[in-house]
Amino acid sequence: MKKLLSISLLFIGVILFAQDKAVNYVADNYTKKEVHIKMRDGVELFTAIYTPKDVSKKYPIIMQRTPYNSGPYREGQFKRSISPSETMMKEGYIVVYQDVRGRFMSDGLYDNMRGFIPNKKGKAATDEASDTYDTIDWLVKNVANNNGNVGTWGISYPGFYATYSLLSNHPALKAVSPQACIADFFFDDFHHNGAYLLSYWKVTPLFGPQKTKRTTEPWYKFSNIRTNDDYQFFLDAGPLSNLDKYYGKENEFWQQLKDHSSYDDFWQKRGILQHLNNIKPAVMTVGGWFDAEDLYGPLNTYTTIEKSSKNYNTIVMGPWSHGDWARNSAKQVIGNINFGDSISGYYQKNIEANFFRHFLKNNGKGANKLPEAYVFDTGRKEWKTYDAWPPENTEKQDFFLQGSQLTKMAKRNISFEEFISDPKKPVPYSEDIKQPGLTPRKYMTDDQRFAARRPDVIVFETEVLGDDTTLAGEILAKLQVSTTGTDADWIVKVVDVFPSDEPETKDVAPYLKMSNYHMMVRSEVMRGRFRNSFSKPEAFVANEKTAINIKLQDVFHTFKKGHKIQIQVQSTWFPFIDLNPQTFVDNIFYAKPEDFQKQTHRVYNDSKIEFTILK
Repeated sequence: MKKLLSISLLFIGVILFAQDKAVNYVADNYTKKEVHIKMRDGVELFTAIYTPKDVSKKYPIIMQRTPYNSGPYREGQFKRSISPSETMMKEGYIVVYQDVRGRFMSDGLYDNMRGFIPNKKGKAATDEASDTYDTIDWLVKNVANNNGNVGTWGISYPGFYATYSLLSNHPALKAVSPQACIADFFFDDFHHNGAYLLSYWKVTPLFGPQKTKRTTEPWYKFSNIRTNDDYQFFLDAGPLSNLDKYYGKENEFWQQLKDHSSYDDFWQKRGILQHLNNIKPAVMTVGGWFDAEDLYGPLNTYTTIEKSSKNYNTIVMGPWSHGDWARNSAKQVIGNINFGDSISGYYQKNIEANFFRHFLKNNGKGANKLPEAYVFDTGRKEWKTYDAWPPENTEKQDFFLQGSQLTKMAKRNISFEEFISDPKKPVPYSEDIKQPGLTPRKYMTDDQRFAARRPDVIVFETEVLGDDTTLAGEILAKLQVSTTGTDADWIVKVVDVFPSDEPETKDVAPYLKMSNYHMMVRSEVMRGRFRNSFSKPEAFVANEKTAINIKLQDVFHTFKKGHKIQIQVQSTWFPFIDLNPQTFVDNIFYAKPEDFQKQTHRVYNDSKIEFTILK
């Protein structure tokens, strides 16, 4: 027994030693310096600079600007890993992290999704573009052994700042990779097509109160809800106004969400897509097909730059949830679906490192091995490359919602399917029991059988497919609907129905039977009041047939032979999105309990889904 114990302790010691060596790679190979860089208006921004100890050569600078903190703070305290990946960390870059204006150890006031100022007049006119310019300018002039080339990257909110760096127009900025980048808070994260994402409510304090001094610790507090059942918590809470008791007036962002419930000037000036014109640096936009937080941003950032600029512009979309590509999981699993082995590692070594190496170390010279679009087929579970996204060899095809069928044949006689939508019994977005307000991820590939079996969800599906069918690009739902009320939400889900003999995947989901699994491929909501304009909400006329168009974000998914394509239509999706009262009110954040009414909704059989199909 003693011998076995000694061997066990020795084994544990070897593991801990190996982990310690891995943790200290940065400290062993980099020096760290902390500075406060003065911006043009005198505000100083905290900046941590990691420089390779090998000073025999020059290195590019790779920078991330963040609202989340650039810690650990204090010189002598090192991050466990730096740069976008281990591959790049070991290749050698000067790696820079900066707290954006108003956050943690940086001075100034924080402005959530600070708007871009196109024509700045005077030193007081600052934004994230000017702060990026001033930072880059200081770095290339003051950091030893830099080669004069700068790149930026970031995931999620730091991805927004990476996109913003494109507007700095600093000549040293050569390569930018916005990843899971927020583009507009009315369509990313906190809203989808005007519907408020209640599932993000708990994280509101993260962007709410202003800090009063430089700090290395959070100055905001999350509410203690004392339950693990978010569905029941929000159902019991009732109207959104009842959530005010959890957030005081110091939570600036909660008040902004309440006061700006439509796409008014407040949100419009915070969008960044409209400013992405004549971009010069090389851009590689990265996203995940199953990113519940920021899918709109990456797809629309790439598309906007592609239309408005002549720079090098490429897109990478993999089988990931939010930020998975920066992790090193052996298996890439989303919910109950395993997409393969070492997918993130492949991306880090063969795509991301290649991009930055080519433009920052090789000055963009020589052969660039990256395609225009590096995209993962989530049905076949394999990478594909294309010269354009969507691929050029695609065509639009309409599928009509007829009875219970999804068919290419349109009927002449107009009929409808109807269901009763009750705000007191909303359709869950997931069968899982979750904590209130935690951002969802797993649901993006979840089994949708539970929803298909509810009376307030209409189901349409094809016959069993005789051949593989690949969707590659945008999906547009063109619904013809009516309601007995004066407002409603419309949710459309695209589902891959597996055959009854689908093999089991006990290594991923041992509790689940994959026979007839209903895998969600894409879903989206449209708040009906915004069907004609996101800035001018409009009531429905009760019982009047009305057109609703819902743009679902791009997919790249092959529905295999033997599978079926299914469409689900519903009006509640709780508590992923908040409840629509189904009677029109000026601002749903201030709706009263009596405004929430049960209504009957109809979907007419001249409704259709426009797919982009690979030929």
